[in-house]
Amino acid sequence: MLLSGKNALVTGAAQGIGKAISLTFAKEGANVAVCDMNEAVGQETVQEIRALGQKAEFYKVDVSRFEEVKEVTDKVLDNFSTIDILVNNAGITRDTLLIRMEEKDWDLVLNVNLKGTFNFTKAVARSMVKNRTGRVVNIASVIGLIGNVGQANYAASKAGVIALTKSVAKELASRGITVNAVAPGFIQTAMTDKLPRRD
Repeated sequence: MLLSGKNALVTGAAQGIGKAISLTFAKEGANVAVCDMNEAVGQETVQEIRALGQKAEFYKVDVSRFEEVKEVTDKVLDNFSTIDILVNNAGITRDTLLIRMEEKDWDLVLNVNLKGTFNFTKAVARSMVKNRTGRVVNIASVIGLIGNVGQANYAASKAGVIALTKSVAKELASRGITVNAVAPGFIQTAMTDKLPRRD
């Protein structure tokens, strides 16, 4: 029970990596604020966390919209009193070759993956600074380090997450807050199930 008594906020927590993180946190004693756009699946995750004996609530939020993020953060703080851990996991893909990529698909991926990480980190940081403690974990991707054919928007967004992480880590370290990024390789999830096979 490494996280006993801690409160975590996880974005993109309804399924995939975010759900796995949330359940692992709960097994280690943490309460979890489940943030996602998919309310039906998100409520299922909440029930699984509660079955493990931990407090959990669902919050529907578009991570790309700061006003929504700020409102949800305030609600989580009201319900949980603190946010000790923030996991910025919400992410999407809109894959195609650069010459075929539409501006809306570039903007959407950058807004969710990169701006969403900025929005929640900014919204949560103030309370962490006040408490002089906190843990922020940003889910990047190996694609943000090496690039990939047909994923210029996704690669740019995840490279941005890595650079954002390095900068914010330096800003918040003196307040007792750590900010780290994890860059997974390919993991089979609902998101990656949509990717075309490249044999």
